Amino acid sequence: MTLRIAERCRVVVDNDWAGDPDGLVALAHHLLSRANRVVAVTGSANSPVFGPPAGTAAAGARLAQELVDLVDGPHRPLVAAGCDVPVGGGDTASAAADAVVAEARRDDPLPLFLVCAGPLTNVAQALRQAPDVAARLTLVWVAVKGDPDAPEYNRDTDPQAAAEVLGRAELAVRQFPLETYRRCAASVAELEHDLGGAGRVGAWLWQRFTSLPLPDFVELGEVWPLGDSPPVLVTALDDASSTWTGPATRRVCTDVDGRLLVADLLARLRLHERRTAG
Repeated sequence: MTLRIAERCRVVVDNDWAGDPDGLVALAHHLLSRANRVVAVTGSANSPVFGPPAGTAAAGARLAQELVDLVDGPHRPLVAAGCDVPVGGGDTASAAADAVVAEARRDDPLPLFLVCAGPLTNVAQALRQAPDVAARLTLVWVAVKGDPDAPEYNRDTDPQAAAEVLGRAELAVRQFPLETYRRCAASVAELEHDLGGAGRVGAWLWQRFTSLPLPDFVELGEVWPLGDSPPVLVTALDDASSTWTGPATRRVCTDVDGRLLVADLLARLRLHERRTAG
């Protein structure tokens, strides 16, 4: 017996799935949440700072599909790969951009959130193809800093795409800047013990951390950021316990409720294991 949870929204989740595994952790959280219906999962390429990006969008889509299959929820979202080049670097047409446009144009009473915790390449291409869909969705983006001249991974992977997307005044945006998303973190010991021990999905996620080919310049410490998880507060949980600033159409989160996020994720993983084991 469980409480009946009403669906709040549709979600398209976009990320560079072949990169930092925190994106896959966030995807699992979205997939396991009953209040948001994940309708599509789209993948972008890794930043070239981690090596040649060619093939990484497709590789990430394969990982996302593996996770979707493992969760095996009541709604099976479409998984589509994006392109391997930034806006201005070549042809950015892709199945990922097509999926965003198709879902935005679909008539549905539930509002649509486009959650992006990577570069905005696929989003920019979708809005180039169909400018009208900017008014039919809300972008939830994990990126940018208070200091616009300081480096930030997601924006800097495709700065032209970021400028194009954020330059569309009709597009509603919920933003988690670097200063905010860095507050959502877990120790490596917590990830191994709590995430890795939370059933088959948790073990699969932990394996993505241990098998990640870290570049030589990355020195791993005892803490791993889970910066891609905060958008779950907007789509599935409740952002009232976080702090926001800015106008209604361009809200920026300044303080995120990390306890709610991590505790809810681990509980969902354990409940999912209990319900599907046997």
